[in-house]
Amino acid sequence: MAQEIEKKFLVVSDAWKDQVTQSVSLRQGYLCGNTQASVRVRLAGEKADLNIKSATLGVERQEFEYAIPPQEARELLDTLCMRPMIEKTRHYVPHAGHVWEVDVFEGDNAGLVVAEVELNAPTDEPQLPSWVGQEVSHDPRYYNTSLVQHPFKNW
Repeated sequence: MAQEIEKKFLVVSDAWKDQVTQSVSLRQGYLCGNTQASVRVRLAGEKADLNIKSATLGVERQEFEYAIPPQEARELLDTLCMRPMIEKTRHYVPHAGHVWEVDVFEGDNAGLVVAEVELNAPTDEPQLPSWVGQEVSHDPRYYNTSLVQHPFKNW
């Protein structure tokens, strides 16, 4: 079984910006989402994938990811995915032995900036950078599937 273990935090300052090692624009949409799982299509530059993730609340979830042709991803995003799309730029920021992913949202979720860190175990406590604030791992409003149904602009 594939397992994702990550913690998510709100970003409280721009201090991370001078530490970015790589950035990528992401466009993603959901084919479906329910109380059991979500099915997502993501286009990251010229890399595309289909992702199935359990709807479990918290830091530990089942996750399965499969590469798909970018043209097929574009077609799925344009024709079959729920609206609004999730549009964001992901910035990779190393800190204390981990690579943090800082997501700056655009479109209907503009103004939202969150940081995620992948962990080896749910009990891991990574050293937090000064630019992260409140942990929101257990708050479903910050899940991308929720941001499609209840965009940040409407909060």
